[in-house]
Parts: sequence; C-alpha cells; structure tokens
Amino acid sequence: MSIKLLVCDMAGTTLQDNREVHRSLQDALAEERIIVSDEETRDIMGYPKPIAIQLLLEQKLDDQSRITDEYVDQIHDRFVAMMVNHYRTSPDVRELPEVSDTWQKLHEQGIKIALDTGFSRPIADAIIERLNWRDKIDASVTSDEVAYGRPAPDMIFRAMNLLDIDDIQHVAKIGDTASDMEQGRNAGCPYVIGVTTGSFSREALRELPSTHVIDSFGEVLSVIF
Repeated sequence: MSIKLLVCDMAGTTLQDNREVHRSLQDALAEERIIVSDEETRDIMGYPKPIAIQLLLEQKLDDQSRITDEYVDQIHDRFVAMMVNHYRTSPDVRELPEVSDTWQKLHEQGIKIALDTGFSRPIADAIIERLNWRDKIDASVTSDEVAYGRPAPDMIFRAMNLLDIDDIQHVAKIGDTASDMEQGRNAGCPYVIGVTTGSFSREALRELPSTHVIDSFGEVLSVIF
C-alpha cells in the first residue's frame, strides 16, 4: 500500500542532538546526588521522560520507597525547565540536514507529516517554534497526551486520528532509538525506519525491529518510493 503519513521522532531524528537530552537528564538527577552514565541514559532514550526517570531511579536507589510520583515529578519538572531553556536560547539548536526539504517533497506527493516524541508538550512546542516547523508539519503528539508513551503505539494512533488516516498500512515510522523501532512494530507500520543520526548505531538498529536502516533523513524518500 502507498504511504499517506510519516511519523517522525524529534531529537536525534529531525532535531540535531548533541547529547543535550542525556546531559539534562543526568544533571536533573545529579541534583539529587544520583549519577547515571551515558550508556544508562542511552538505553531509555525515546521513552516518556517521567518513565525514563523512574527507570533510572529504580536502577540506582537502594531505597525504592523514595520513588514516589511526587519525587519523579520533581525531577521531571527540573528536566523540563532545563530543556525548554536550552531549546529557546541555545545557538546550537538546529534541524538535521535534509529534514525540511524531505518534508516538502513528501508533501508534494500528498504524504502528511507528524512528529511524535518522548518529550512533554512544553518542550516540543519550544522546539517547533524555535525551528519554525509549525507550517511544515501536519500534526505533533507528545508523550503526555496519550495513555502510554513509547514503546506503546498510542502516539502513532493519535497522529492517525488527528490526520484522518484509518489504516496502519499507510503509515511509516522513522526514529533513532530502540523505543522508536519497537513503537513502529507494535503499531504494525509496514515501514519502521531507523536512522543513524541519533543515539543508536547502524549495527544496533539492525538488531531491533526495523525494516530499514538509513544514514540520513533524506534517504527516507528512497524507502517510501
């Protein structure tokens, strides 16, 4: 079947990520004297950030009774403030090469574009406004707007609903993390495309439930067409 909707991850897929998300998670936890490694944060990239924080706390704290909803929210609020400030003010914030041109070419073929992300709405909106993406996409869905974030398929299904796409066989998913690939598989997307511009290598993405692995966003055109 022909593709009518491409669902795109944000950080590492369409948005350049110089490990800002990793560092902000690490810094938010470090204020609680909880130290996590780059590898530990990489493993939970793409998850809703409150879930990511809870998973890291479960790995690091001997006293599991400390892990309350209020404690997770406190750390997440700190993370959100760091991220929003970064995306509003940092000169390093930019989209990855070929993204806007590829979106335009897909739109010319009648294919809609949706963003989905493990970020909450305030962070996603800061990115969309900073990069002037509002008129370049057709919808965006954040992890706090669905019952279950990645790797559950809820964000893909919400994007389909927003854009009147009624058959998952018309939907392709692209992302750079394990949770992106698992989300696409769980939704039943015929194309689950891993891109090596973010957290995971080509070899790692190939071991995940991807149908294709590409090295730049523009290569999605050769996959879909």
